[in-house]
Amino acid sequence: MSGHSKWAQIKHKKAKEDARRGKIFSKLTRAIMVAAKQGGGNPETNQALANAVEKAREYNLPQENIDRAIKRATGELEGVSYEEITYEGYGPGGVAVMVDVMTDNRNRTAAEMRHLFSKHGGNLGESGCVTWMFEKKGVIFIPRDKVDEDVLLQVVLDAGAEDLQSSGESYQVLCSPEKFKEVKEAILNSNIVIEDARITMHPRNVVRIVERDAARRVLRFMDELEEHDDVSEVYANFDIPDEVIEEVEA
Repeated sequence: MSGHSKWAQIKHKKAKEDARRGKIFSKLTRAIMVAAKQGGGNPETNQALANAVEKAREYNLPQENIDRAIKRATGELEGVSYEEITYEGYGPGGVAVMVDVMTDNRNRTAAEMRHLFSKHGGNLGESGCVTWMFEKKGVIFIPRDKVDEDVLLQVVLDAGAEDLQSSGESYQVLCSPEKFKEVKEAILNSNIVIEDARITMHPRNVVRIVERDAARRVLRFMDELEEHDDVSEVYANFDIPDEVIEEVEA
């Protein structure tokens, strides 16, 4: 692969923190509602909904919450209507950023996104200004201490994966969205533990950040975006060496 983004690794680690469960549940519910509204309430015929429901179950969102979200989106129950919007721009250090939001108030969210970008020395751009820097990929995280690298490599390549990367305590398997389900099933059928799996926007090239202060500014900006109630996903093309991240966290 031509690009590697440390943000995918950091998000994966942060998403596992139990203290964030309440916010995770809220965002998972919104994702289900948007998918059901756009493609119907049947996961068997709506792949986006099936993916949203599967992810919700991975985080132990109760089934009754899932059913209620689908019914609200399809009009069987009254509820707030959300729309999905993607904002694009540049953050500190020239990092390209894409932000997926689900909002019930487009004007409010746009103003708040513009403020966040400006606050951190970046700028919100026009639609499409950084999209070309990313490509849609499937990404699967696997704990390094649970599998031999050579064994994992053979399994995922045979299933059609494109790359296997190692960072920190996890392996990261990359594949095309079309091969995502097949690769994931091949891993599970080989009795290999999966920590997390999702479709994401992967950077074609990265901005490498090696200075501690610059890394701190970028990570603070990413954190504030992630913490925003309307934000469902944040994609960025920065790469920070592990040792610099450790210095910042210290």
